[in-house]
Amino acid sequence: MSCVDVTLPPQQSASKPAPLVLVVAGALIDADGRVLLARRPPGKAMAGLWEFPGGKVHEKETPEQALCRELREELGIETSPGCLYPLSFASHAYEAFHLLMPLYICRVWNGVPEPKEGQKLAWVRIDQLGEFEMPPADVPLIAALRDKL
Repeated sequence: MSCVDVTLPPQQSASKPAPLVLVVAGALIDADGRVLLARRPPGKAMAGLWEFPGGKVHEKETPEQALCRELREELGIETSPGCLYPLSFASHAYEAFHLLMPLYICRVWNGVPEPKEGQKLAWVRIDQLGEFEMPPADVPLIAALRDKL
């Protein structure tokens, strides 16, 4: 058995780790098996990249509560924690912080997803997800989705 050595960016060291940021993401899957992606709007970090909808987990909020809130704020849809299935997570070292991002599958929600924060939306077949430019933390989650779906 061999392991891959993970090298931290220069500003991250064992003596001064980068802050940990907890973000939650959702793979909304429609009746045709397509996944919803959102394109980050101009003015935001990583603008123009496609991602799974979601956002930061606030203090005293569970990841499931945060995802329900984020889906309501970003897409105008309602779902509940019981409609979320934990699939995988990403752990990625960006230059200024370390991102920990659980990914949930959601197949049940009320309403029609609409962009509420200037983002663009696309329903994408699972075998086409790799064609969309995504933030580095999102990319490994595609394989987990392919395996599950």
